[in-house]
Amino acid sequence: MSHDDSNSNSDTDIDAVTLEIMRNQFEGVSEEMGQVLITSSYSPNIKERRDCSTALFDAEGRLVAQAEHIPVHLGAMPEAVDTVLDYDPEPGDVFVLNDPFEGGTHLPDVTMVSPVTVEDEILGYAVSPALTTPTSGGWTPGSMPAGAQEIYQEGIRLPPVRLVKRGEVNDDVMSLLLANVRNPGERRADIRAQIAANERAEERLGDLVEEHGRERVVSAFDAVISYSRDRLLAELDDLPNGTYSAHDVMEGDGISDDEIPIEVSVTVGDEEIEVDFSGTAPQVPGNVNAPLAVAKSAVYFVIRCVTDPEIPPSEGCYDPVSVSVPDGSLLNPQPPAAVVGGNVETSQRVTDVVFSALAEAALDRVPAQGQGTMNNLTIGSRGGGDDGFTYYETIAGGFGGRPTKDGMDGVQVPG
Repeated sequence: MSHDDSNSNSDTDIDAVTLEIMRNQFEGVSEEMGQVLITSSYSPNIKERRDCSTALFDAEGRLVAQAEHIPVHLGAMPEAVDTVLDYDPEPGDVFVLNDPFEGGTHLPDVTMVSPVTVEDEILGYAVSPALTTPTSGGWTPGSMPAGAQEIYQEGIRLPPVRLVKRGEVNDDVMSLLLANVRNPGERRADIRAQIAANERAEERLGDLVEEHGRERVVSAFDAVISYSRDRLLAELDDLPNGTYSAHDVMEGDGISDDEIPIEVSVTVGDEEIEVDFSGTAPQVPGNVNAPLAVAKSAVYFVIRCVTDPEIPPSEGCYDPVSVSVPDGSLLNPQPPAAVVGGNVETSQRVTDVVFSALAEAALDRVPAQGQGTMNNLTIGSRGGGDDGFTYYETIAGGFGGRPTKDGMDGVQVPG
């Protein structure tokens, strides 16, 4: 039964029971998006490895709910939505992007951002980043060339562009994309799966508007974000105020074996956490540079681990967290830096170094360092068209010991 919108026009109207119901409904939308993407895709990386994420944002571009998929997308999806908002999205559009300097992480991760339109008005945004190894072309099958020194060598670079405009697929954009990738048939199927996942979000959000009324849904967006923020702030009360620092290095960049320093200072206050990477090395010639979105994702992941991982992931979790990184550094490189390894290797080292900094403040919640790598294995053929193949895998390794338990073997470390 629909409710009268006039009776519910602010987050103060959302009582605790209704908030919990609607929060789970929003998370259910994100989870169902993920199921559509996984079951409809063709590539092993989505269907079997599930290297993808799905999320729901409000009309202002604030994260409302995210399915529990890939940690590295925590900070990347908000960056993608912020960038798409600059392109004046309209109802019926679907934007595709992978540019690490315009809302992406690295070129193999292709993100779809769709306005969610209900009653002819944009109510929010559906987002679905996914990694498929034939995605972006480049020197080698898998689009992860170890010796790349410029992003142009890593594959086709897509700033936000309308793949679908007002409900109609832009065949010119589709043709351009498929002409620059290996296994174009598989890639076309994955693109359709991502679009279908975003369309499912629009269907389900329309159902929620019919059930609760538009104004109550919008109010619930605000209430969910406030709820996450309040819970994170409560967790900060358990961490002693102070500044905590740590240092680590990347052991080479694929071009040389010179150590590459990563420095961090984490300042814990009553209502905020400031994470400062001043002192981190300048960007390097090799491909271990990590875009700012990747560095933020690593930080957000650690903050969730040392507070309460059960806090619903939304904009409210990250509002109290500020991340400062020098321009032109390893963790905030400028074009045309190569970055494909930053997403899969440097992200792990950033996670380790922020954990190390917070160990003094939250020793009972911080594990010892694990393998510190995603152990990427990429294989493929040079066959043209759909006759070739590409396969990508991250090999499991060791997870560090915990304060009250041993570490674990043969697991995927945070990434």
